[in-house]
Formats: sequence, structure tokens, C-alpha cells
Amino acid sequence: LLAMGGLHHHLVRSGTRTKVSIALETGEAREVHHFSVLIGFGADAINPYMAFDSLHQMITEQMLEMDHKEAVYNYLKGSIKGVVKTMAKMGISTVASYRGAQIFEAIGLSTDMVNRYFTGTAGRIEGVGMDQLAEETLRRHRKAFAEHRIADAEKALDAGGMYQWRHDGEYHLFNPKTIHLLQKAVRTGNFETFREYSRMVNDHSKSFCTLRGLMRFKNKRKAVSIDEVEPLEAILRRFKTGAMSYGSISKEAHETLAIAMNRIGGKSNTGEGGEDPERFKPLPNGDSKRSSIKQVASGRFGVTSEYLVNSDELQIKISQGAKPGEGGELPGSKVYPWIAKVRHSTPGVGLVSPPPHHDIYSIEDLAELIHDLKNANRNARINVKLVAEVGVGTIAAGVAKAHADVILISGHDGGTGASPASSIYNAGVPWELGLAETNQILLLNDLRSRVVLETDGQLKTGRDVAIAVLLGAEEFGFATAPLVTMGCLMMRVCQKNTCPVGVATQDPRLRKNFTGDPDHVVNFMRFVAMELREIMAELGFRTINEMVGHVETLDTIEAIDHWKAAGVDLTSIFHKPDVGKDIGTYCQIPQDHGLGQSLDVTHLLTLCKPAIERGRKVDVELPINSINRVVGTITGSALTRVHGAKGLPEDTVHLKFTGSAGQSFAAFTPPGMTFELEGDANDYVGKGLSGAKLIIYPPRGSKFKAEEQTLIGNVAFYGATRGNAFINGIAGERFCVRNSGVRAVVEGVGDHGCEYMTGGEVIVLGLTGRNFAAGMSGGVAYVLDLDGKFQSRLNRDMVNVYRLIECEESEMEGVKARIHQHVAYTQSARGREVLDNWNDLLPKFVKVLPRDYERMLNAFKRVEEQGLSGDEAAMAAFEENLRDLSRVGGN
Repeated sequence: LLAMGGLHHHLVRSGTRTKVSIALETGEAREVHHFSVLIGFGADAINPYMAFDSLHQMITEQMLEMDHKEAVYNYLKGSIKGVVKTMAKMGISTVASYRGAQIFEAIGLSTDMVNRYFTGTAGRIEGVGMDQLAEETLRRHRKAFAEHRIADAEKALDAGGMYQWRHDGEYHLFNPKTIHLLQKAVRTGNFETFREYSRMVNDHSKSFCTLRGLMRFKNKRKAVSIDEVEPLEAILRRFKTGAMSYGSISKEAHETLAIAMNRIGGKSNTGEGGEDPERFKPLPNGDSKRSSIKQVASGRFGVTSEYLVNSDELQIKISQGAKPGEGGELPGSKVYPWIAKVRHSTPGVGLVSPPPHHDIYSIEDLAELIHDLKNANRNARINVKLVAEVGVGTIAAGVAKAHADVILISGHDGGTGASPASSIYNAGVPWELGLAETNQILLLNDLRSRVVLETDGQLKTGRDVAIAVLLGAEEFGFATAPLVTMGCLMMRVCQKNTCPVGVATQDPRLRKNFTGDPDHVVNFMRFVAMELREIMAELGFRTINEMVGHVETLDTIEAIDHWKAAGVDLTSIFHKPDVGKDIGTYCQIPQDHGLGQSLDVTHLLTLCKPAIERGRKVDVELPINSINRVVGTITGSALTRVHGAKGLPEDTVHLKFTGSAGQSFAAFTPPGMTFELEGDANDYVGKGLSGAKLIIYPPRGSKFKAEEQTLIGNVAFYGATRGNAFINGIAGERFCVRNSGVRAVVEGVGDHGCEYMTGGEVIVLGLTGRNFAAGMSGGVAYVLDLDGKFQSRLNRDMVNVYRLIECEESEMEGVKARIHQHVAYTQSARGREVLDNWNDLLPKFVKVLPRDYERMLNAFKRVEEQGLSGDEAAMAAFEENLRDLSRVGGN
């Protein structure tokens, strides 16, 4: 890498880089990250010859049963796929753009070396230079070729231990000793045993794998009695568990976390997998399985009106598993029927979470989503999860201005179950860096007093939390440690559905091994808070608020006893902006979300009161214009609070509007509400629709042809779970993206229609844009292919295409009936033309059906023929699907 970066930048400086290509032969590069970095710093071609030779040796020693050519092909295929994923998550679509782009940050490298070899790369922590890297290389060489080792080929090489713990390998903070001590402490309720665990984790001589391990407290204040420090209960309210979805971890593990956090007044997080409504009901003993924080991941996977109103905090996920730009994936083998039900998807069909730039393109989009969610639950705080990376402070300032109530800075540690190994170890930066930068930027812009600042990322002890407070955090998330208290042994097989202790699995047989108890999690949280109170007393702080941001109480450990750590400089982390005493250093001012001016508050809530309170029919007619955003959402949430997910009978609340609707018209609205719009609408129509009916058509008497005009904006019905829609006109781009239940009729769509759709039905009575059905894994689409070129605009990666005329009679009649409804509701001229010429136009209809979804539908048919139904049929079909996949080698 040094050779590549040095040569690349030398040629750039000399003005000759564009005249040559650089091919690299190296025995060192072997992993996805190695290739990604080498290309990112200028490599045009890489020959990892040692990897190829290693494959040859493995075949010779019968460790692999294939020929060398096949092994090399598979290795290259996997490596290239990993590099492409790295590019994709950063929003780069061509190698030419990625080569030399340097989308990296240097951690712990000296400025002189970075400037020379990696010119322009961000680096905020001083560290090793050429001398240390040379010494490291020599040590590795001596270790491999020492005379006493050559005779014993079995032990010639270091086991490493980066990906799995090894006794003589790299040090892990969670290792057999610390795991044993922590589990013993929480199960016996013994604080002294916890102290022993904490001392081992905090041991400076071993914990240099974290930035906080290089820090020490320097007491500049007079110590206070621990009796003067705020009580344990006040601190525990600031604790949260991380966003681990139901699906990534088991039902037992997920509910245990929720019960424990509710007992202490903290908050558990659903993750993006939705939540079973049964958990909203308190248990007979007073416990609650309800997660206080509902994650929406920009509005997908089971985000309904009921889900949103049953929360105290709504978290928008901008980062996946602590990985910047990463998209997670729940493989089909883990999408059991009960997981699919909560996520509004199909059993056995994998669920993809693409990188966030697929969903949120700008700070304006994020501001709109924050506003949408605040309308969906006025009592909930809106939390935005960002990941620690260079520049996150600037992003956080924008998020604060977009009226987020809480900003979470998530560190690079974590995400084990959802992220590729390459990302687990090489994406993101420590939370210490991201938190410090964010706190500094918010202070400089006088925004710190408007938001709560939270952090997470392998917090394990009270000392970790104390350092987080001093760097600017007020609230704290824990994920791995609580899992360990419930029995997790860090086997690192979260994605394989084979967790032997029943924590990260959906397999009913393995879930029986779960031994976790809410009391164990409660004990851990209490022990952390007890240790934190002791540190606060020692440092002279009586409350968390008083302690936030006092970085002058931190310093780098003197005389660090490690040959590589001696050059570390944490000055940038310990910087405290001089902003004066009038600038708030913690959250003191509530955000103004501007809900008082909404059409719901000024009109709809009052007009719809009979329906909300007594279920009586209501008819309302009002004008609307583009400043009226999220119309109907506050009213819909009020209706859901009273009547639950089932809502009210169809058309109980009939709202007719005339004019141009603003963003997110009818977002998250429940059954029983009908929205009729004579006019047009902006982006995000029907976002998260939860059962309502939408009817949109041009103004009566319009001279233009509706089927040729764009009537609604982009991203309509994003993440919708239920409901009906009839659009007499064309929709913008990404129509029904992530739709999981809405049935819609529209007369044309822009690019990327039905993208990542997991359920529902879409009928398009006209032309589509390109890339139709990209990532579509469920539901069905029927398209009237008027110009005969639809298939050239279709993304066929995941779908099959059929002619509707070849389908069963009942299916053809079902499509025709939906078009009849469309004409009845909107007086569509195109719809009437289709019905009048049905026999002539029927051959032009095509059916788009995802392959995985079709396979599951066929499995359902087979088990129903055996007399099975309901949950029994779903499980039988799921198991049959897994058997089919294992036969063909699929996922």
C-alpha cells in the first residue's frame, strides 16, 4: 500500500499519472479491504499471487475439494463482489471513479507519512510512522522464519485471531475470561465480580485496541461524596440497548432486553424488523415487552401507524450496524413465518436493506422524514442515528437544524450479525472521534442545547460511559454486552442461524437453549451505573448534565508501554471550543417541530372528532396547497390510538381536498380513512400507508390527457404496508419502492418503479421508466406494455415475466375488476379505454413476479393441497422452501 500510494501520488505531482497504468504484484493483499484500499489509492491491476499459491497448497493438502482453476475463479468472484459492494455503499458506480478516490480515513498514522504517501487523506490522530511500520514488518518476518519454527511446519505461522478469538492471538476485550466474569457477576448479582471484569476490560496494558484505552482521568475538581451524586435511577434512564432487529436475534433475546430496560426506566430498541403488536400489551406481573424505541430505517419493514404510536422514541437509521453506508441483509433461511408476519413480507424470501443513499438523498429528505414521524407520533422524540466518520459533525449540525430531538453517534464496533467481515473491521471510526467532533461542531454553531447527544459502540464498563460523557454524550447505548449477559459466547456466527445459545437464531431447536433473564441485563446496567457514580464522585461531578463535555478532565496516558502507541496524539479529541458561558453544553431547549400550523391541528382533528371518539362517519371538504405537508397523519395517529391497527370501517372518514398537496400526503394513515384529491401532489404520497384509501385525479374539466401528465411526485407509497390507491395520471420515480401491502393502480411511472417491493400489487396502465422491479422480492406487478418495449426497461435480476393472457382466468378477472374500481373512483379515460377494448389489450398486459416469491407461492399451494392451513401451512411451506434451496445450492 505504501508503494502504491507513494508511486501514485509521485506521478500525480509530476503530472504524468494519466499516461500510465499501475499493475501491482503482491503476496500481501488477500482480503476485500486490501483490494479496495489498493484500488482506492491508484492500482489499475492487482496480482495477489500468494493467495493463488495458498489455494494450490490447500488443494494439495486436501483442505479443498476442487481444481485450482475453480478455486481461483471462486476466490476472484468473491473478492470482486466485495470490492463492488464497497464501491456501491459509497455511491460510486464505476472503477474509473473509485480508482484513486481515497474514500478512507487514516487512524493512528503520522501526518508526515500520510502527506507523502496518502496525500489528501483525512487523519485526525497522530501515530506510527515509517520506522514503526518497518519494525512491524521485520517482527512479522522473524516470527515466520525463526529457525526453531521451521522444523515444526504445523506451528510455523501465527494463528492471528482477528476474526475469531485465539489463545495466543490478537487481544479481544470480550474473551473467555471477561465473558465468564461478566456472566458470573450478573447472574450472582455480585458487584465485586463485576469490578474484576471491569478492571480486566479497562486494563490499560491490554486495552490499547480502543482510543479510550489510551486515555486517563485527570482530576481538576474537588472530589465529592458519592451520596451527593445523582441517584442510580436517574442515570439508568439514560441507558438504552442497541438496534438489534427481531429476526437478527431471537424472540426470547429481543423480549428479554425489552423487559429489562422497561424495569429500569431505560429504553430498548426494536431495530428495523418491526414488533409484534402483542408486545404492546403489559404482562400480568406488570412487566412490558414493548420496546420504547421504534427504529424506522427511513420507513421500511413493518412500519405502520400502530407501530409508530406505540413508541417513546422513533429512530431514523442512517447507518447499518454501525457501518457507514452499509446495507444489511436477512437471508431467506432466517425469514421464518413469524418474522415475515412482523415485517410484512413473505416467509423464506430474503430481505435486503440497501445503503441509505437509496432512501434519503439529502438533508431536506431527512428533514421531511423527521417531520413525518413527528406527525405520526407527537409524543415521541425523533432520533437520527449517524455513524462516526470524518465530517459527521457537519452532518449532525444539519440534522439538528432539521429538528431531530436526539442524535446518535454510533462507533465502528458492532454490526456483527448484519455486516460483511470486511466492513466489521474496516468501516467507520471509533465513537470517541465521531462524538468529540460532533460535540465540538454543535457547540460552535450554538446547536448543542437543542439536541440530546447519544453514543454507542462496544460500551462495556462505567469507565467507558464516563469518557463518553466527558466527550459530550448524555445518553448511552449497549448492545453486545447485554447479549453476553444473556448467554452470548461470541461465536461470531450471527448470520448463519446456528447460534448455539439461542441468542442470534430463529431456529426453534436452538432457541430452546436460551438461558437469558431480564434480571441479568438489569444487573449489568446497574453495575455500570454504580461504577459511573464512583467515577463522577472522584472527578467532582454531581450530575450527568454537569459533567457533559468537560474534556479538560481527560488526558493521554503518560509513558504508554507499547512500542507502536508512543506517537499517539489525541489533541483533536480533547479540543474544547471557546464558545463562552451563554452557549448550552447539553440539551436544554426542545425542538420546535412546527406542528401547530398543520392542517390537521387547525382543522382535521376537530372535524374528525366524532369518528375518532365514537366511530361515526365524517365527510370533510377542504382546499389544500403545497405548504400543507403530511396532511391526515396526525388525525390518523389519533384514530389508531383509539381503534388500534384495525382502524374503522371503510370510508368512515372521507376527506376531499382540492388543490396541490404538499409532501407526504396521507403518510402512515390507517384503515377507515379515504383521501380524495382533486389536483396533484408532491413527493412521498402515501408514505408508510397503513390501510387508508387514496384517490387522486386531475381537476374536473382539465383539457390535458391525464394519462400523459405527471400527477404525483417521486417515491409514492414508500414502505406502505396496507391500503388501496387509484391514481389517474403518471407517478414520478421509485413508485411503490419497498411497498409491502398496498394495492395500487396508476397510469404510468418513472424510473425504478416497484424497487425493493416485498408485497402488494401494482397495476400500471401505461409506460414505465427504466430499471423497473430492481431488487423486487415480493408482490406482483401488471404492466400494460403499449409500446412493446417494457422488457427492455425491466430489471430481470430477481423477477420472472409472464403474459397475463396465459395466467388463470381468475387472475385476469381480478386485474379487470381493479381497473373497474379505478374508473369508478377517478373517471379515468385510460381505464375506460382499457375496459372497452379488453380483449384487444389483454395480450399486451405482462405480469412481473419475483422468483423467490413465486417459489414460496408454489410451496404454499402444495402444502394447502395437503390440507394444511394458517400458521401450520406457512411453516410447512417455509421448510419445503429451505429443502428446495439446499438442493440447488441457493441462499
